[in-house]
Amino acid sequence: MQQVLVKFEDVDQVRDFVNTVSTVDANFELGSGSRVVDAKSILGVFALDLARPQRLVCDSDDSAVLEGIGPFLVRERVG
Repeated sequence: MQQVLVKFEDVDQVRDFVNTVSTVDANFELGSGSRVVDAKSILGVFALDLARPQRLVCDSDDSAVLEGIGPFLVRERVG
């Protein structure tokens, strides 16, 4: 399992992020606190407070899985 923080600057970045994680054969959860959504769901992602960084949890340990989301990363690893 991998955890990183991601942040989006605009709607286009959210769309690009969801399109990127949707191509990967792994589960992604995005959110903070008790509000966590499927990161492959654009409606779910838009339901979050996107003004703040969100925690992305991926169930894969393959570091290549996160390569495509580099533009959205706040920092490399969380916890």
